[in-house]
Amino acid sequence: GDGAPTGNYGYTNSGYSVYEEENERLTESLRTKVSAIKSLSIEIGTEVKNQNKMLSEMDNDFDSTGGLLGATMGRLRTLSRGSQTKLLCYMMLFSLFVFFVIYWIIKLR
Repeated sequence: GDGAPTGNYGYTNSGYSVYEEENERLTESLRTKVSAIKSLSIEIGTEVKNQNKMLSEMDNDFDSTGGLLGATMGRLRTLSRGSQTKLLCYMMLFSLFVFFVIYWIIKLR
């Protein structure tokens, strides 16, 4: 014939099988690592979705709390404006009462 060996394409059986086994082992290792990274990426995506949902709920809660706090502060401002006038009137009435009591005590002596 031609002088070319058939079946192993010029490689010796032992050398070719060692490289082939090494490639298969590395391929399987790579496949395992890719699978682990894929499952980890899926878990990270699920966790991110859950965290985003929780953040959205917290944002809604803070918005409603902020609205409630703003309304309460508005009522407090309204009360403080009105109560200063009432407080001033009460102080004036009390001062007049004390003045008349002292005047009456002095007049009775």
